Amino acid sequence: MTHVVAERVGPDGLADRVVAAMRLHGSPSYPRAFEVWYAHLSGEMPALSANLLQVVVEAEGKVEGAALDRLYDRFIRTDQIVDQAERTSGQILHELTTLTEAITASLDASERHHRELCEISEQGPSSPERTKLHAWVETLVLSTRAEVARKAKLETRLRDSAREIRVLREALATTRLEAQTDTLTGLANRRHFEERLQTYVAQVAKSGLPLTLIMADIDFFKRFNDEHGHLTGDQVLRLVARTMTDKFPKTAVITRFGGEEFAIILPDTPLSGGWDCAEAVRQTLLARELIKRSTNESLGRVTLSLGVAAHRPGDTPETLTDRADHALLMAKRKGRNRTETQDALPQSPVVDG
Repeated sequence: MTHVVAERVGPDGLADRVVAAMRLHGSPSYPRAFEVWYAHLSGEMPALSANLLQVVVEAEGKVEGAALDRLYDRFIRTDQIVDQAERTSGQILHELTTLTEAITASLDASERHHRELCEISEQGPSSPERTKLHAWVETLVLSTRAEVARKAKLETRLRDSAREIRVLREALATTRLEAQTDTLTGLANRRHFEERLQTYVAQVAKSGLPLTLIMADIDFFKRFNDEHGHLTGDQVLRLVARTMTDKFPKTAVITRFGGEEFAIILPDTPLSGGWDCAEAVRQTLLARELIKRSTNESLGRVTLSLGVAAHRPGDTPETLTDRADHALLMAKRKGRNRTETQDALPQSPVVDG
């Protein structure tokens, strides 16, 4: 029997547990592998943990370095770069703000000092003593004026630097968004889907609110690509994405799961509501005939097969996804261009080979 290390542990003794888990599963011991196991056992990256456990099960308990490298690149490296950059820029921005405030206060004090010296220069006694005092005060006035100018210049440079860092932080936020977005359709990508589904399943396990998942697949998409070319195929993917965005609720997490397959998370939605949404998308696409602009050639209609599953007590993201996927397979077996729910599944569905 394969033993899978899945428990979350606290910081005390975590490194020792990581080493023990690596030994148990025959994992290589280089730093990147250690980071993957550490992230898993710390419980800080549920999506990584789910994928690692799947690797362990599929490999019958043993984990090779190539699999760990893929997990590292997918879940850790990008987050590390963005998070570290955000932390660093935040610290610098805070220090610049503090320094700017200090310089502004000093600048105000210098300007007050400058005004006071000017007043002294105008009010002193007459006679030679006044001339000497005036010369002395003038020297101080020139000195403080130069100090004020230097501080004002430094303050301007600091404000410019702070502005540049704010622009950098906005760019980092955009980078994080792009890392979670499918570039072709503009939908969320699979990584974002896994993270959000993990969060939603944890929430509904406590709240008891409904949660529905839809898996959808464009029928005969490979054949369509072969006949009409990949550029036209890309247009079809964008059309499906736009239709889903229009028809699904704003709260839905619409994902290009991979290739021509889509996954849609519907928070606070029962199974019947998920079926209604799936049918709305399917029928909207079915009613639209595709015309190739360059030749006015009819390309037919886009049809979808969809599977709908609702969260059940004890569900994990994997079991919920598996049930929706089996409902999708059921729709394909029954002729495609249809929506099936988990209610149509046998008690122990058989996965197609």
